Amino acid sequence: AHPLPLAPCHCDPLCENFIHDANAAMMYIVDFEYGGMNDPLWDVADLSVEAGLDAEAEQDLLNAYFSCLVGSGSEAVCGRPPTRWELGRVACYKAMCDLLWTLWGLLQHKNGNPAEDFWAYSVGRFERCKTLMATQDFEMHVAAVRMGPAEGTAAAT
Repeated sequence: AHPLPLAPCHCDPLCENFIHDANAAMMYIVDFEYGGMNDPLWDVADLSVEAGLDAEAEQDLLNAYFSCLVGSGSEAVCGRPPTRWELGRVACYKAMCDLLWTLWGLLQHKNGNPAEDFWAYSVGRFERCKTLMATQDFEMHVAAVRMGPAEGTAAAT
């Protein structure tokens, strides 16, 4: 097992949970009911899923995220690409997000929540999860996660 970094996370970065106040030039994040300590890459992965990012837009998100991370102490690691281990975690979390929200949708359906068709929502999320997990890239990402940070430190190409 490889210990993961933990940080305060939103854990539900649905686009509707970001509110832009143009007058104040501020972005607010709301709805922290699922927030807690987690691997920060969970939020990055879930944001990619919830925003429906394609591969290019997801790469832009990851490049922005990794453009300047503060390391331990006062050192900063700026401008580095994500490692294979980090990319693997993002890919795995994307599948896990869809599975989590599949189960959440099934609970909404079972409880008769009339807000939307939660059965269709759940089926769509589960199909997307299965599709992602069936790719050869996903197998490579899982292998990178299994190797851990020391072996997966080479920048992805």
